[in-house]
Amino acid sequence: MKSFFTNKAFFKITAAAMLAMPFGQAMAQTAPADAKMNAFVSTLMKKMTVDEKIGQLNLVTSGMAITGSVTNNGVDNGIANGKIGGIFGLYGVENVRKAQELAVKNSRLHIPLIFGLDVIHGHRTIFPIPLGMSATWDLDIIQKSARVAAKEATAEGLNWVFSPMVDIARDARWGRISEGSGEDPYLGGKIAGAMVKGYQGTNLKNADAVIACVKHFALYGGAEAGREYNTVDMSRLQMYQDYLPPYKAAVDAGAGSIMSSFNTVDGVPSTGNKWLLTDLLRKQWGFKGFVVSDYTSLSEMSNHGLGDLAQVSAIALKAGLDMDMVAEGFLNTLKKSLQQGKVTQAEIDAACRRILEAKYKLGLFDNPYKSLNAEVEKKNVFTEENRKAARVAAEHSFVLLKNTNQILPLKKSGGTIAVVGPLADNKRDMLGTWVIAGEWEKSVSVMEGMKHVVGDNVKLLYAKGANITDDTEFMKRLNFGPGMVSLDARSPEDMIDEAVKTAKKADIIVAVVGESQSMSGESSSRSDIGIPESQKNMLKALAKLGKPIVIVLFNGRPLTLSWEHENAAAILDVWAPGTEAGNAIAEVLFGNYNPSGKITATFPRTVGQIPIYYNHKNTGRPYTDGPTKFKSNYLDISNDPQYPFGYGLSYTSFGYSDVKLSKTKLKGNETLTAKVTVTNNGAYAGEEVVQMYVTDPVASLSRSVQELKGFQKISLQPGEAKEVSFAITPEQLKFYNSQLKYDWEPGEFIIRIGTSSADTHSAKVQWQK
Repeated sequence: MKSFFTNKAFFKITAAAMLAMPFGQAMAQTAPADAKMNAFVSTLMKKMTVDEKIGQLNLVTSGMAITGSVTNNGVDNGIANGKIGGIFGLYGVENVRKAQELAVKNSRLHIPLIFGLDVIHGHRTIFPIPLGMSATWDLDIIQKSARVAAKEATAEGLNWVFSPMVDIARDARWGRISEGSGEDPYLGGKIAGAMVKGYQGTNLKNADAVIACVKHFALYGGAEAGREYNTVDMSRLQMYQDYLPPYKAAVDAGAGSIMSSFNTVDGVPSTGNKWLLTDLLRKQWGFKGFVVSDYTSLSEMSNHGLGDLAQVSAIALKAGLDMDMVAEGFLNTLKKSLQQGKVTQAEIDAACRRILEAKYKLGLFDNPYKSLNAEVEKKNVFTEENRKAARVAAEHSFVLLKNTNQILPLKKSGGTIAVVGPLADNKRDMLGTWVIAGEWEKSVSVMEGMKHVVGDNVKLLYAKGANITDDTEFMKRLNFGPGMVSLDARSPEDMIDEAVKTAKKADIIVAVVGESQSMSGESSSRSDIGIPESQKNMLKALAKLGKPIVIVLFNGRPLTLSWEHENAAAILDVWAPGTEAGNAIAEVLFGNYNPSGKITATFPRTVGQIPIYYNHKNTGRPYTDGPTKFKSNYLDISNDPQYPFGYGLSYTSFGYSDVKLSKTKLKGNETLTAKVTVTNNGAYAGEEVVQMYVTDPVASLSRSVQELKGFQKISLQPGEAKEVSFAITPEQLKFYNSQLKYDWEPGEFIIRIGTSSADTHSAKVQWQK
């Protein structure tokens, strides 16, 4: 049989094909490209059997990269028989080509496959974890990281990535807070848009473009008790105001696909939630792409109590799910459900059409092998240019949490530094969570990076000092992959003794501690979010020496750091920095780059404060200074966090002027200009994230105490001053009212501009409609 890829007649758009379309559908195709795609897909679908249509809705795992507890069998036969629409977990030009050839040459209609993978913060070259990337507040760097990832992923045959994760999270116990952009919907939305543009590029048909898959739709970050896969229950008002905006921003940026989440929304699992997948996503937001389930989230609807596999598969299809990841519920039940009248042919056709449209947009019908080039694979993956981009991103992501007496930056010559801790001479944990194709052996350790920067000019001494954890039961849970965490042959006491003896020979102690790779990410919730006891015991022993301790902190979440904050001279939060970890850390420690990161998820003093976030509502009895009884406060600790949203120090200091407004009274759609002058008052050149918040003190419902509505990152030389201005329109004043109408109300507004959510200058304005 001649392949239709070489049959020009098949691609010819005829008047007859257009007339065969339903009238309303034809009228809806306003753009010529859309009309051409619609005609092509309609012609193809007329040739497809029910089984082949259902096959397009089936996404399987190859077994090469498994991210769940279920795998698929008989993949080769399934491809040849038209029972598979896509594969995830398979990458590499040779591997992908073999699978694609099976589909194109052996299946009846030669429909190409789509190939996806969890490309979260880089493919081969690993960038900082997304929570770290968000701390850059630099949309250009963030978009570039996604562009690099797309080029590497496509070089290895992929055309679909399960990213960005845009879930808002206010509970640091939740392991997947590491994979998102923190707690703020405005910043989260900006980052979501940047990531989508970086992945998808200027045209999905380009060889280096991938379809972005926005996840997890929806509200996944609101899991009760911070426990993975757990129930989510919140009001529609909170959904619209605080949790949904980043998903909407990603859709507005043109995201080609959405992944449904594991949790319930209004009591209905997201994967089978018609209000979520159809009424909101498609009808309200105008989403035109396709929806894929998360890994077996379709079959897991049975555990939620919605029926057997056939029942939940029918529910999901009718709700608007297009593709079933791994569960094979669509594949094995939909035809029978169609015969029984439990689903309709139109519903199957709608889902099939959206999958075929995605493949069309990617240009796979023109060239199913468009990204399969062995020379490109060799040239575009893990290049020096990509590694440099990862290093720059890492440097910009680091947050200086404390720096007593300007202990940092360290001197580049003279003296002795003791570098201690289980993460100090460690390559494996540099990459962080979700690095399917990342090769930890190629990462740069902290010790290596420090040697690269100072060579023999500074004497560096090393001692491991502690295990990641001494708790063997905890270790078993961390080792879901071979050798992820191990116990040293020495006793904990011997290791601490070695660290102390080493530190006695040094002027300064650099303690590299925190979470290992497997302590955050999916299925990595923690009830205790402090530094593990084994490492803290080492720190306490070192503190008794009375020498300054600089903590280099690895973490995939906000940690509780009360003791560390009190006892360390400096704390540099480096998250999980990626491939170039050690080089980036050394550049910052020794002052070649002045840290400019700002945290995007509040650090609590204790786990008892969770959930804690900056844009909370006020209460009828807010706590202020003075007597504490009958106020909204704790008896035993301050309400305040350890480190507030937007916080981050620099090696220099920045001064802010008062806020100047262009007007104090406005009406209607006027534009208000708010200005501050920011001055570098220190001795180092540095970058500052100038943040603008709005408070609406009187409204028809209780509003957040403040909301981020703008930010700018500026660079200043010592002694330099810059005027920073923000243009504010009624758009920044809008919120969802009790009728879920997005609008603004006249009255007084407070404009706040400063260095963090807890350190701003403010001015008031009256704004009438």
